[in-house]
Amino acid sequence: MTDDLKARAIALYDRFTHVHHDRRAFMGEMTKLAGSAAAAQALIATIAADPAAAVVIAEDDKRLDAKMVGWKGANGHTLTGYMAIPKKHAKKPAAVLVVHENRGLQPYTKDVARRLAIAGFVGVAIDFLSPQGGTPTDEDKARTMIGALDMPMTIADGVATVDWLSKHKLLNGKVGVVGFCWGGAMADRLAVACGPTLAAACAFYGPPPPPSEAAKVKAASLLHYAGTDDRVNAGAGPWVDALKAAGAEVTRYDYPGTQHAFHNDTSAARFNAEAATLAWDRTIAFFKEKLATESGK
Repeated sequence: MTDDLKARAIALYDRFTHVHHDRRAFMGEMTKLAGSAAAAQALIATIAADPAAAVVIAEDDKRLDAKMVGWKGANGHTLTGYMAIPKKHAKKPAAVLVVHENRGLQPYTKDVARRLAIAGFVGVAIDFLSPQGGTPTDEDKARTMIGALDMPMTIADGVATVDWLSKHKLLNGKVGVVGFCWGGAMADRLAVACGPTLAAACAFYGPPPPPSEAAKVKAASLLHYAGTDDRVNAGAGPWVDALKAAGAEVTRYDYPGTQHAFHNDTSAARFNAEAATLAWDRTIAFFKEKLATESGK
């Protein structure tokens, strides 16, 4: 696969998954690009996420206690998510909320929670589709459900979750959030909505809020952007400028030559190991500084 073909295929896939959700139109465009239906399917397989490739930290890793848990959302309904707790941790560890992409709670997102736990945090990967019965196995259905969410209520559920974590008896009261793609956008929106309850927000390639919202942000922000992600990057500059003008603490990193979702190691065509490792190391250092926790104690 040439770099040009890969870039054009990813652009088509991103337009399908983030903009129009019309699979028939998407398949027609991809078939034209690849030359045949069979070649299109093979090309899509290299771009789409493969949940089986997600595991970096095993589900049964002996260093962790990890399981699904529930808590109350904004209007009293039950939210669910995957909580990973390091068996050896600070007396009062900090929590990091992990927000999924627009496919809902996937093995990759749970694995991110485990990676955070290995670093000494309590990682909680929320399922924002839990009020609708939880993330379905059909990714197209999950995207449709994400697109139909009542966004003010969804943000309110996120705020309720941050509040729950800030008061959890196991934890030190400091909460961070990290999100990817749709979850990156949600991380920024929670920074707007949570005020001082949220200490740190990290967004990977998340379309930002309107710059007019920046004055509401009290959390420190760490923003990672893919070099070729024109759709998201168009709003990145104004958002960062607005945060700085409002006196908010913000750090922006761009990763030249990378594709949208470069941290997601379940997608062979997008994953960039060098950029993903660097961005993750920066993320862990950021949370350790802003959430005042020590790994493994």
